[in-house]
Amino acid sequence: MADIERTPRGPALPQGPHPGERGDSPSGRRRRMARERREPRTMLEYLIQQSDRTYEELADEFSRMDSRAAISARHLGRLARGERDLASSTPATRRALQAMFSKSIDELQRPWASHQMTPAPERHLVVDPTGTGPERNLLAMAAQRARQYAMLAAESTSPAAIEQLAEDVQRLALAYPQRPVSHVLPDLVETQDTLFTLLERRQAPNQSRDLHFLAGITSGLLAKVSHDMADPHSAMLQARTAVLCAEQAGHPGLQAWLRGLQSLVAYWAGRYAEAVRYAEAGREYATQAGGTSAVWLPASAARAYAALGNAEQAKAAITEAEDAWSRVRPDEMDEMGGICTFNQPRTLYYASDALAWLPGEATATERYALRAAQAYADPNDPAWASRQRSHANWPCPRGSATERRRDALAP
Repeated sequence: MADIERTPRGPALPQGPHPGERGDSPSGRRRRMARERREPRTMLEYLIQQSDRTYEELADEFSRMDSRAAISARHLGRLARGERDLASSTPATRRALQAMFSKSIDELQRPWASHQMTPAPERHLVVDPTGTGPERNLLAMAAQRARQYAMLAAESTSPAAIEQLAEDVQRLALAYPQRPVSHVLPDLVETQDTLFTLLERRQAPNQSRDLHFLAGITSGLLAKVSHDMADPHSAMLQARTAVLCAEQAGHPGLQAWLRGLQSLVAYWAGRYAEAVRYAEAGREYATQAGGTSAVWLPASAARAYAALGNAEQAKAAITEAEDAWSRVRPDEMDEMGGICTFNQPRTLYYASDALAWLPGEATATERYALRAAQAYADPNDPAWASRQRSHANWPCPRGSATERRRDALAP
């Protein structure tokens, strides 16, 4: 949300001169000049003064750089005076500030001292060919704008546009296990919005299938985000939307993956019978697709059966999951990679989780947990980041060697 302050009656309008300041004419000016004569209180306020522009002009420039960075002149003034914490601003606002003034947020909010006398940034662009400085942020914003135009301006969706969207979705699927949710979420939401906007238009059948497939994955990823943020209701809503997309796409691999995702959400919400139903509902799709969901679904069923106290079914499902690896033929979901595929370390983790529910299975639980810990030990393995998400929930007897090993591996 934009950094625009509100009053009980609605958005606050830009104010006149700050109390204690004079206007530049006898009648006063409503637009306060950025070059104020008093001593600046922060580095940001000093740089704004040196820019010789009004707060209103700077606020307009923010909106032109990125609509998500929209900010009122009044709020910008409060940030500059140190009355508001820059770190609490929206990510888009922080990026725009850093790009505009070529300084980090920490530097911008640092109290001003006259001996610093840092020259105001020049207005020409000097690109750092190797770094990740503010110019890179501007280029990323420009690329995003160009991408949106290319996707939405044309009357029909071109194969090149769909290929670009597929690359975007794959990038997000790969990034999800590796990066914090907060870093991935904005792009996920924007990609889903772009896909739904395109699907609201008339599309050729092949293009419609491709777009529904990508929208199904994106909605599934947002279901996983909601789950990770402890919101099972939103997770299931996104998952159901994703299932509708998968049906329109006619894609069994996506259907199987989404049933595994629904089983995951239901399991951690304590709805174990529902988790079993979702896992069982995906079996036929997994058989058609042949991908790693054929392993994920019985592994998911195993721990749900175990939570229900059905030891026989749980152990049979563990065996089925392990045997399924010999029949796996990577499908389109596996080619996406990242969170869209299942791997051997997760199989071991699910088995240990299932056995931890069952009485008399402490030794087997610890054996699977140790194997999972060893499988996740290599930080160069793509599965390693998933271990960091799941390590705190590794099932193992309290005080056991496995628990000590798990704690030692905690990030």
